[in-house]
Amino acid sequence: MSAPAPLVLFDLDGTLVDSAVDLHVAMCRLADGEGREAPPLERFRRVVSKGARAMLALTYPDLDEAAREARLQPFLDHYAGTVEDSPRAYAGIPEVLDWIEASGSRWGIVTNKPEALARRVVACMGWSTRTAILVGGDTLPVKKPDPGTLLHACRVLGFEPATTVYVGDDERDVLAARAAGMPCVAVTWGYREAHESPADWGAERLADHPGELVSAGLLAAVRVEA
Repeated sequence: MSAPAPLVLFDLDGTLVDSAVDLHVAMCRLADGEGREAPPLERFRRVVSKGARAMLALTYPDLDEAAREARLQPFLDHYAGTVEDSPRAYAGIPEVLDWIEASGSRWGIVTNKPEALARRVVACMGWSTRTAILVGGDTLPVKKPDPGTLLHACRVLGFEPATTVYVGDDERDVLAARAAGMPCVAVTWGYREAHESPADWGAERLADHPGELVSAGLLAAVRVEA
């Protein structure tokens, strides 16, 4: 069993936490207020990692971008009322975080979720004092797939990107990590469309369940090939 990298950064939704139910309830409330029905949960959860705009596009396919954009803040407002209802860590994730800490390494979160909402989810998990850093989608002027948020986390904590590992469930996670010169693990238990294959995203490593992050040494520091 290889020791983890000095710093391991994680995406939040679809990687550490399953928050699809709370997001779906919020979308149902928004749609119901307009006499619509939101897509079924199992269809909805496939686009959660792509962000609020993707969720709105799925729910309002007949509306143009401007009309959906006008519903972005109302959707987030609804979600602010459900964000703490039932988020749950994926089975095996608590043990992974315990192992990272017991190994003397640190871990943090870099997500595209608005920072204030992300902090509420993290607090529900009891992680607020454990995560070394939390960077949200509005913490900086950029967000994934731009590498800026990952580089910011490394800079603040004093770690090199090349010996940090990022773990995520969406292609944007892999693109951001590679642009940052950071090894990446793509996980398959998160949110994605049926046609999407994490094996095609260019991550250095793949994980099919959280336990593999430990047992297969997937969080060990490796340098990205030039």
